[in-house]
Amino acid sequence: MTGGFVGEGQDTAPTTALPAVVARVAALADRLDVPHTEVFGIDRLSAASGVPGPVVKALLSGRPAGEPEVQTRFVQRLDLLRRTRLKPNGRKYTQQEIADGAGMSRQQAGALINGDRRPTMEHCDAIQRFFRVHAGFLTAEDPEALANALRHTEQELLQSLADRERQAAAAADDPLERLLQDHGVRGIAWRAAQLPTDQHRDKVAEWLDMLLEGVQRPKA
Repeated sequence: MTGGFVGEGQDTAPTTALPAVVARVAALADRLDVPHTEVFGIDRLSAASGVPGPVVKALLSGRPAGEPEVQTRFVQRLDLLRRTRLKPNGRKYTQQEIADGAGMSRQQAGALINGDRRPTMEHCDAIQRFFRVHAGFLTAEDPEALANALRHTEQELLQSLADRERQAAAAADDPLERLLQDHGVRGIAWRAAQLPTDQHRDKVAEWLDMLLEGVQRPKA
Protein backbone atom coordinates (compact mmCIF):
# COMPACT_ATOMS: atom_id res chain seq x y z
CA MET A 1 0.00 0.00 0.00
CA THR A 2 1.17 3.49 -0.76
CA GLY A 3 -0.11 6.95 0.04
CA GLY A 4 0.28 9.84 2.42
CA PHE A 5 0.76 9.19 6.08
CA VAL A 6 -2.11 9.94 8.41
CA GLY A 7 -1.77 13.49 9.71
CA GLU A 8 0.26 14.85 6.81
CA GLY A 9 -1.10 18.20 5.71
CA GLN A 10 -4.05 17.94 8.08
CA ASP A 11 -5.27 20.65 10.41
CA THR A 12 -4.13 19.65 13.89
CA ALA A 13 -6.90 21.60 15.65
CA PRO A 14 -10.21 21.02 13.85
CA THR A 15 -13.36 22.52 15.25
CA THR A 16 -15.76 20.20 16.98
CA ALA A 17 -19.48 20.29 17.52
CA LEU A 18 -19.27 18.21 20.70
CA PRO A 19 -20.86 20.71 23.16
CA ALA A 20 -23.83 21.28 20.84
CA VAL A 21 -24.35 17.54 20.27
CA VAL A 22 -24.15 16.85 24.02
CA ALA A 23 -26.77 19.53 24.68
CA ARG A 24 -29.13 18.17 22.02
CA VAL A 25 -28.81 14.58 23.26
CA ALA A 26 -29.40 15.68 26.86
CA ALA A 27 -32.54 17.62 25.85
CA LEU A 28 -33.91 14.67 23.88
CA ALA A 29 -33.18 12.27 26.72
CA ASP A 30 -35.04 14.54 29.16
CA ARG A 31 -38.01 14.76 26.82
CA LEU A 32 -38.16 10.98 26.49
CA ASP A 33 -37.41 10.33 30.18
CA VAL A 34 -34.29 8.39 29.25
CA PRO A 35 -31.67 8.44 32.04
CA HIS A 36 -28.50 10.39 31.23
CA THR A 37 -26.52 7.47 32.58
CA GLU A 38 -27.86 5.47 29.63
CA VAL A 39 -27.21 7.89 26.78
CA PHE A 40 -23.92 9.13 28.22
CA GLY A 41 -22.64 5.76 29.43
CA ILE A 42 -18.85 5.96 29.43
CA ASP A 43 -18.16 2.37 28.41
CA ARG A 44 -20.72 2.43 25.60
CA LEU A 45 -19.45 5.71 24.19
CA SER A 46 -15.85 4.57 24.45
CA ALA A 47 -16.61 1.43 22.45
CA ALA A 48 -18.60 3.40 19.88
CA SER A 49 -16.05 6.19 19.42
CA GLY A 50 -12.73 4.53 20.14
CA VAL A 51 -11.95 7.23 22.71
CA PRO A 52 -10.54 5.94 26.04
CA GLY A 53 -13.07 5.96 28.89
CA PRO A 54 -11.31 8.57 31.06
CA VAL A 55 -11.08 10.90 28.06
CA VAL A 56 -14.79 10.41 27.29
CA LYS A 57 -15.61 11.33 30.89
CA ALA A 58 -13.43 14.45 30.77
CA LEU A 59 -14.80 15.65 27.42
CA LEU A 60 -18.42 15.17 28.53
CA SER A 61 -17.63 17.32 31.55
CA GLY A 62 -16.21 20.05 29.32
CA ARG A 63 -12.65 19.54 30.52
CA PRO A 64 -9.66 19.41 28.16
CA ALA A 65 -8.21 15.93 28.00
CA GLY A 66 -5.17 16.40 25.80
CA GLU A 67 -4.90 14.90 22.35
CA PRO A 68 -2.60 11.98 21.56
CA GLU A 69 -0.30 12.08 18.56
CA VAL A 70 -1.99 10.58 15.51
CA GLN A 71 -0.04 7.31 15.57
CA THR A 72 -0.76 6.80 19.28
CA ARG A 73 -4.43 7.49 18.60
CA PHE A 74 -4.43 4.95 15.76
CA VAL A 75 -2.88 2.25 17.96
CA GLN A 76 -5.38 2.96 20.78
CA ARG A 77 -8.36 2.77 18.45
CA LEU A 78 -7.12 -0.37 16.70
CA ASP A 79 -6.54 -2.05 20.06
CA LEU A 80 -10.10 -1.16 21.08
CA LEU A 81 -11.46 -2.63 17.83
CA ARG A 82 -9.62 -5.86 18.47
CA ARG A 83 -11.04 -6.03 22.01
CA THR A 84 -14.64 -5.13 21.16
CA ARG A 85 -15.23 -6.34 17.58
CA LEU A 86 -14.72 -10.05 18.04
CA LYS A 87 -15.17 -13.08 15.81
CA PRO A 88 -18.42 -15.08 16.03
CA ASN A 89 -16.64 -17.48 18.41
CA GLY A 90 -15.84 -14.62 20.79
CA ARG A 91 -12.11 -14.57 20.07
CA LYS A 92 -9.98 -11.69 18.81
CA TYR A 93 -9.01 -11.49 15.18
CA THR A 94 -5.41 -12.55 14.70
CA GLN A 95 -2.81 -10.41 12.99
CA GLN A 96 -2.96 -12.76 10.01
CA GLU A 97 -6.76 -12.48 9.77
CA ILE A 98 -6.59 -8.68 9.92
CA ALA A 99 -3.82 -8.70 7.30
CA ASP A 100 -5.80 -10.95 4.97
CA GLY A 101 -9.00 -8.96 5.42
CA ALA A 102 -7.26 -5.61 4.94
CA GLY A 103 -5.14 -6.73 1.98
CA MET A 104 -1.71 -6.35 3.55
CA SER A 105 1.08 -8.62 4.73
CA ARG A 106 1.16 -10.07 8.23
CA GLN A 107 4.35 -8.09 8.86
CA GLN A 108 2.59 -4.84 7.93
CA ALA A 109 -0.38 -5.64 10.15
CA GLY A 110 1.88 -6.54 13.06
CA ALA A 111 3.89 -3.35 12.72
CA LEU A 112 0.71 -1.24 12.68
CA ILE A 113 -0.83 -3.04 15.65
CA ASN A 114 2.36 -2.66 17.70
CA GLY A 115 2.86 0.97 16.75
CA ASP A 116 6.11 0.26 14.91
CA ARG A 117 4.85 1.70 11.63
CA ARG A 118 3.02 4.94 10.90
CA PRO A 119 -0.30 4.17 9.16
CA THR A 120 -1.22 5.58 5.79
CA MET A 121 -4.75 6.62 4.89
CA GLU A 122 -4.97 3.43 2.80
CA HIS A 123 -4.09 1.35 5.87
CA CYS A 124 -6.78 3.11 7.89
CA ASP A 125 -9.43 2.73 5.20
CA ALA A 126 -8.70 -0.98 4.76
CA ILE A 127 -8.77 -1.75 8.48
CA GLN A 128 -11.94 0.29 9.01
CA ARG A 129 -13.65 -1.66 6.23
CA PHE A 130 -12.48 -4.94 7.73
CA PHE A 131 -13.94 -4.08 11.15
CA ARG A 132 -16.99 -2.43 9.55
CA VAL A 133 -16.66 0.90 11.29
CA HIS A 134 -17.24 4.30 9.75
CA ALA A 135 -14.59 6.27 7.88
CA GLY A 136 -12.40 8.24 10.26
CA PHE A 137 -12.87 5.90 13.22
CA LEU A 138 -9.12 5.33 13.52
CA THR A 139 -8.06 8.91 12.85
CA ALA A 140 -10.64 11.45 14.09
CA GLU A 141 -9.50 13.56 17.03
CA ASP A 142 -11.11 12.58 20.31
CA PRO A 143 -13.76 15.35 20.56
CA GLU A 144 -14.96 14.78 17.00
CA ALA A 145 -14.93 10.99 17.41
CA LEU A 146 -17.10 11.35 20.52
CA ALA A 147 -19.40 13.81 18.75
CA ASN A 148 -19.88 11.30 15.92
CA ALA A 149 -20.84 8.56 18.38
CA LEU A 150 -23.33 10.87 20.10
CA ARG A 151 -24.88 11.82 16.76
CA HIS A 152 -25.89 8.18 16.36
CA THR A 153 -27.48 8.33 19.81
CA GLU A 154 -29.26 11.53 18.77
CA GLN A 155 -30.68 9.84 15.68
CA GLU A 156 -32.00 6.94 17.76
CA LEU A 157 -33.63 9.31 20.25
CA LEU A 158 -35.21 11.36 17.47
CA GLN A 159 -36.67 8.21 15.98
CA SER A 160 -38.06 7.20 19.37
CA LEU A 161 -39.57 10.66 19.81
CA ALA A 162 -41.13 10.57 16.35
CA ASP A 163 -42.62 7.14 17.03
CA ARG A 164 -44.08 8.26 20.35
CA GLU A 165 -45.58 11.44 18.94
CA ARG A 166 -46.96 9.63 15.92
CA GLN A 167 -48.74 7.12 18.12
CA ALA A 168 -50.16 9.82 20.38
CA ALA A 169 -51.34 11.98 17.48
CA ALA A 170 -52.87 9.05 15.63
CA ALA A 171 -54.89 8.17 18.71
CA ALA A 172 -56.19 11.76 18.84
CA ASP A 173 -56.89 11.90 15.05
CA ASP A 174 -54.69 15.02 14.81
CA PRO A 175 -54.70 16.80 11.39
CA LEU A 176 -51.16 18.00 12.01
CA GLU A 177 -50.05 14.41 12.31
CA ARG A 178 -51.70 13.62 8.98
CA LEU A 179 -49.73 16.46 7.38
CA LEU A 180 -46.51 15.17 8.91
CA GLN A 181 -47.23 11.70 7.54
CA ASP A 182 -48.34 12.88 4.08
CA HIS A 183 -45.21 14.96 3.54
CA GLY A 184 -42.75 12.67 5.28
CA VAL A 185 -41.81 15.51 7.61
CA ARG A 186 -40.67 13.28 10.44
CA GLY A 187 -38.31 11.43 8.15
CA ILE A 188 -36.93 14.73 6.90
CA ALA A 189 -36.39 15.93 10.46
CA TRP A 190 -34.72 12.68 11.41
CA ARG A 191 -32.34 12.90 8.47
CA ALA A 192 -31.67 16.57 9.21
CA ALA A 193 -30.13 15.55 12.52
CA GLN A 194 -27.40 13.82 10.54
CA LEU A 195 -26.33 17.03 8.76
CA PRO A 196 -22.79 18.16 9.63
CA THR A 197 -23.43 21.62 11.11
CA ASP A 198 -26.03 23.56 13.04
CA GLN A 199 -26.28 25.95 10.05
CA HIS A 200 -27.44 23.09 7.82
CA ARG A 201 -29.98 21.96 10.41
CA ASP A 202 -31.26 25.53 10.84
CA LYS A 203 -32.08 25.76 7.13
CA VAL A 204 -34.11 22.56 7.32
CA ALA A 205 -35.90 23.91 10.42
CA GLU A 206 -36.80 27.11 8.55
CA TRP A 207 -38.35 25.07 5.74
CA LEU A 208 -40.35 22.95 8.19
CA ASP A 209 -41.58 26.09 9.95
CA MET A 210 -42.84 27.47 6.64
CA LEU A 211 -44.68 24.22 5.92
CA LEU A 212 -46.30 23.93 9.33
CA GLU A 213 -47.08 27.56 10.18
CA GLY A 214 -50.45 27.48 8.38
CA VAL A 215 -51.61 24.26 9.96
CA GLN A 216 -54.13 24.75 12.73
CA ARG A 217 -54.80 22.12 15.33
CA PRO A 218 -58.48 21.70 16.24
CA LYS A 219 -59.56 23.65 19.26
CA ALA A 220 -60.19 21.60 22.37
